[in-house]
Amino acid sequence: MKWLHSSEIPLQQTNPLEWIRWGVVAMRPRQWSKNLLLFAGLLFAEKLGDVHRVGLNLLAFLSFCLISGAVYIYNDLRDVEEDRRHPAKRLRPIASGRLPITVAVWWMLSTALVGLVIAFWVRPAFGGLAALYLALSLSYSLGAKHIVILDVFLIAAGFVLRALAGAVAIDVNISGWLLACTSLLSLFLGFCKRRHELVLLGEEAVNHRATLGEYSVVLLDQFIAIVSSATIITYALYTIQSATAAQHENLKYTIPLVMYGIFRYLYLVYRKDLGGAPEQVLLEDRGIQVTILLWIAVAVWAILF
Repeated sequence: MKWLHSSEIPLQQTNPLEWIRWGVVAMRPRQWSKNLLLFAGLLFAEKLGDVHRVGLNLLAFLSFCLISGAVYIYNDLRDVEEDRRHPAKRLRPIASGRLPITVAVWWMLSTALVGLVIAFWVRPAFGGLAALYLALSLSYSLGAKHIVILDVFLIAAGFVLRALAGAVAIDVNISGWLLACTSLLSLFLGFCKRRHELVLLGEEAVNHRATLGEYSVVLLDQFIAIVSSATIITYALYTIQSATAAQHENLKYTIPLVMYGIFRYLYLVYRKDLGGAPEQVLLEDRGIQVTILLWIAVAVWAILF
């Protein structure tokens, strides 16, 4: 573990309270928006009024936030030297020296342990999926991220596990159609992220992430075109022909919102050079925010009324 021997840079502060602050920052709270997928089962199983299940889902969400946060810290520890050469990542708490490596290690282990304890308390089966998510994330960090195409597929698998785990946590079934839509949308976001990295870093891309040398902008454009089209078609079929659609025929009215959301994201990727951080787009782009809120409103109306 090379990061255990990484050269510390001069610390900017030694206040333990500041270490707590930077420990939370290192867990990347903005990324926790991805864990909202855990609530998909609650919505589509029409359990929003079930207080007990809502409580379990909130605990499940907290569990995945802690576990995923621990994984982000682990990634930063492994890549600390590379991050210090990156124009943006050099400002992260560990790379910048605001969070000492020793403190980061303890913070990582503590949050992962607490997250797993909560997960198994919610439901043993959910705890098993949380542990699988942790193992999958670690396998990505330990080498799978250097395997072209598989790296993005593993990212997508993490999103699918979130949706599946959320349903298991509250003991409801989740549609295979919904899992298919989730996996395709995740692939779309993953390939857009790789494209952004390739364009942003240019000739230095290979030095930052070796697998970027196996991609090209043209190749990624083809992947993006395929998965974006497949996402729209699969979602349309889900809201028109699935068993869920048979019970809630008004779900089809969410199709234009999904199409607009994907087109808006493509606009941001190709015209605004965004897409490297999907959570940043989610939290900062007004068009995406309004589209998501409208989708939630229409979906809730279609399912509950």
